Amino acid sequence: MRRILIIALSLALASPVLAQDAEEPVVEVPELLVIDAADTTLDAHLWSSRPIVVFADNPADPRFAEQIDILTSRPDPLLERDVVVIIDADPAARSDVRQELRPRGFSMVILQRDGNVALRKPSPWSVREIMRAIDNLPLRIEEMGLSQ
Repeated sequence: MRRILIIALSLALASPVLAQDAEEPVVEVPELLVIDAADTTLDAHLWSSRPIVVFADNPADPRFAEQIDILTSRPDPLLERDVVVIIDADPAARSDVRQELRPRGFSMVILQRDGNVALRKPSPWSVREIMRAIDNLPLRIEEMGLSQ
């Protein structure tokens, strides 16, 4: 079931870049990285990215699908903030990510670059709300050069 979800997400995110004119260069658009929790650990993302982990008890949870749709529909602001999305909709698999963060039902968790939990939400959030939350993190403020 998890593999089917990953394949479906990959297909939804894949968009071929076609040149309208043979003389125009093809510009590659970076994609938001969506990783199955079984294929990664939180330590793998320390200081290199800002993980957003989306949990559910099964992939049919409408909140899970809604959050994934929200994240993948507006990837640019998330890519600017080095976000990677980690998904886990299989509690029986007992992934390292699930064991470390211990969610109950649907949950979205935003982690800081240093691996600390910045925010836990029991309902889907818009990209705008996520950006605002990330931009208010001390490490992000320091990144942007706005610290005093």
